Amino acid sequence: MKETPSQLPIPAFVMNFPFTLDTAVPNNIWMQEMEEKELKVNKGNAYRQFLDLYQFVAGNSLVYTLPAEGNFQDLVYVANMGLQLPHIKDSNNIIMSNFTSKPRQGEEKVGKPFFESMGYKTHSCPFKWEGEADLKYLYDNVYIGGYGQRSDIQAFEWMEKKFDMNIIKIEMVDEYLYHLDCCIFPLTKDKTLICTELFTPKELAQISQYTNIIDISVDDTYNGIANSARLGNMILCASNISELTRADENYEAEKAKINTLEKICFNEGLEPVFFNISEFMKSGAMLSCMMMHLNYVDQTKSLL
Repeated sequence: MKETPSQLPIPAFVMNFPFTLDTAVPNNIWMQEMEEKELKVNKGNAYRQFLDLYQFVAGNSLVYTLPAEGNFQDLVYVANMGLQLPHIKDSNNIIMSNFTSKPRQGEEKVGKPFFESMGYKTHSCPFKWEGEADLKYLYDNVYIGGYGQRSDIQAFEWMEKKFDMNIIKIEMVDEYLYHLDCCIFPLTKDKTLICTELFTPKELAQISQYTNIIDISVDDTYNGIANSARLGNMILCASNISELTRADENYEAEKAKINTLEKICFNEGLEPVFFNISEFMKSGAMLSCMMMHLNYVDQTKSLL
């Protein structure tokens, strides 16, 4: 068996330098509601913001960079590229996404040879499904999957049969929160941030059989609290508060989100770290979109 980054005892991720980043084709409601001047990306700022995040992540883990090939405007959002399957013993399996989003269709032509060159066996999903963004790993063979907007429930049924996965399937009903990672974030092995207001009692009961729920508000969810990434004992989250003044309409909501995450992290012995990725927010994206897991090592035992 060829070793891959998934066998490493340290966190490993995929990231992509935003050389092809563009907002030419609005592909979500956030972008559709922006004026043209608001959508325009400042490439210089985007590169600086990405490097701030990349250098921090690379300083605390191993980062593999996906080639910036083609004219894919959203290639930098690598979490949507697919999912590495940690519950399979050899950990060398990656399911490639089958995008609903038209501007993203074809990205697998970049991702598939990239992963295979590292020794992974790639699998094509026959149904619409958008990677880590709609499928979160908990532990063992247990996952939470979001369907209804960008991913089909049939994709999860196919995965369960083919890969012996236990997927808790929940419906995504808010058009602004169209991916699962917008409203659910596994914080620790046994605790998960969930915006409970968005799901049915039946769905929440199913989730609570496998993890303890930490409720987050709709306002904090809209401001990206669940779109976080865990790195050792740190929780990385996006915040553009450094660009806001107290007079800005989003200032108080952003401040409230920061306070909420700080309190949650304090209670769990974790440290929140915030990054300004305002240029990427013009794509309707948040921080977790920019990092794809190549393993899920026990972060509580990291060197941090």
